Amino acid sequence: MHFPVVIIGGGMVGATLAHTLARMFPQKVALIEAAPFPTTPQSDVQPSFDARSTALAWGTRLLFEQLGLWDELTTYATPIEHIHVSNQGHFGFTRLHAQDEGVSALGYVISNQHLGQTLFKHLMAAEEKQKLELIMPAKVVALSPNNKGTSLQVERNETTEIITADLVIIADGGRSGLTEQLGIDITEKQYNQSALIANVALSKSHNNIAYERFTESGPMALLPLSGRHCALVWSLPETMVDDIALMPEADFTSYLQQNFGYRLGRFTKVGLRHIYPLTLRCSTEQVRPGLVVLGNAAHQLHPVAGQGFNLALRDALRLAEVIQEALVLEQPLYTLKTLHHYVKRQEADQQVTIQWSDRLVRWFSSTTPTLSILRNLGLVGLDLCFPGKSLFTQHAMGMGLPAAKIN
Repeated sequence: MHFPVVIIGGGMVGATLAHTLARMFPQKVALIEAAPFPTTPQSDVQPSFDARSTALAWGTRLLFEQLGLWDELTTYATPIEHIHVSNQGHFGFTRLHAQDEGVSALGYVISNQHLGQTLFKHLMAAEEKQKLELIMPAKVVALSPNNKGTSLQVERNETTEIITADLVIIADGGRSGLTEQLGIDITEKQYNQSALIANVALSKSHNNIAYERFTESGPMALLPLSGRHCALVWSLPETMVDDIALMPEADFTSYLQQNFGYRLGRFTKVGLRHIYPLTLRCSTEQVRPGLVVLGNAAHQLHPVAGQGFNLALRDALRLAEVIQEALVLEQPLYTLKTLHHYVKRQEADQQVTIQWSDRLVRWFSSTTPTLSILRNLGLVGLDLCFPGKSLFTQHAMGMGLPAAKIN
């Protein structure tokens, strides 16, 4: 089989790109995924669509509107109308408000399972229209680039088949064995932290406020969910995270309360706790002839700023924009000339977002007394300086750089 485009990896980025290309491409494209897609909240599913939640920036909402997905996603999305940033045990804090930016929300929080179910529904519809080939469950075991594209060796149903493509997009996650196989190097920065993730129930309403709390143990985010619930993302030192995650529920809620405080009343219940190691990982190459590396395979960010998926989605739609232009101009998709357009257009967004996220980690994870004083003064100054606060908010909203346009 031959396809003009093959996407490897059906996580949030790969699935969204597959939906996008299926809408605009005159020929059928293919999506290869090793795991099933979610059909119910309890399904065994592609790892991206697990129990976690994702913060969608306001700019991401605009992109999902452009793709015809937002009307369905908004049913499951909880708006973030305010963001409260504070430093445990110190006076410094700042508050960000959607109304100050002239929007109804700074962003949204949605469960990965609901996002996956919505995407899968549209992918199935595209397959029925012969716009998309879903090759799943299946695994790509080898890639062989050639002068006019790439040959893929795919294992499915205990058999091996060969698929060829003009353009292959690797979006199979931060530990992509395919990039390693191709000799694409990864730069890695260890934060010596892991994210402890859980859903928590509250005694008070969150009033659509997202909290970013910098504790002595590490940065903590509480993101509003439906009802009196929040998604907890707590970045903890690797030496502490296992002990905290394994605490009895009463001990854990007490420890969480001690670090967060009582702005949300009492934590009344904690769901399953999951641990994810945290690093900053960036691919040294994002394009080769006939090949693009996308999503966490291209860059994996610390969750402190909540920008990982938002940046990856902007990457995906920028790539779709470049592909669409190449089709109109009848240019081959596999040439470096075509693919370098993508790198050039998205370079500034990637650099700004990655550097901003990394600096936030270093700025708010340091426990040195001098930096702690500067940090608190900075939070106070940010709260009092509207232009500076607005610029900070624009970053958080994923705004400020031109967005891709898909017809």
